[in-house]
Amino acid sequence: MLTTMPTADLRTDAGLASELRASVMRMRRRLVSERHPDNDLSIGQMVVLGLLVRLGEQTVGELARAERVQPPSMTRTVNCLETDGYVVRRPHETDGRQVVVSLTDSGRAAVLADRQRRDAWLAQQLGRLTPAERATLREAAPILARLALTD
Repeated sequence: MLTTMPTADLRTDAGLASELRASVMRMRRRLVSERHPDNDLSIGQMVVLGLLVRLGEQTVGELARAERVQPPSMTRTVNCLETDGYVVRRPHETDGRQVVVSLTDSGRAAVLADRQRRDAWLAQQLGRLTPAERATLREAAPILARLALTD
């Protein structure tokens, strides 16, 4: 098993921040590499489908805010997903200027297959850790999730 030594002084907040940033980025790259081989969707497209799985139908503006991108960028992503049959749009019930985006069965299947593959890889890696290391990660996971959602 490949191990790396921290390169920063973890006793300081700046050192911890540096090590966490680097580790999270490496983990993200690794998880991206574990995507389903038949999945031709971009990471951005997969993120949008994942948001729709997690949050349910959303407006383009809501999706753009959730991903911190400009609405025209999200519109382009949604257009591609709609063309490929992963999402459908319908008029907003009370605001005629907006559309609501929802998943198709194909979109949901793409997300779930991709998640299953990456979760299986990560579960296998977790199995290589000690019980104490897994316990530490169980405590850290909700903290990392909270950090990701703060401004």
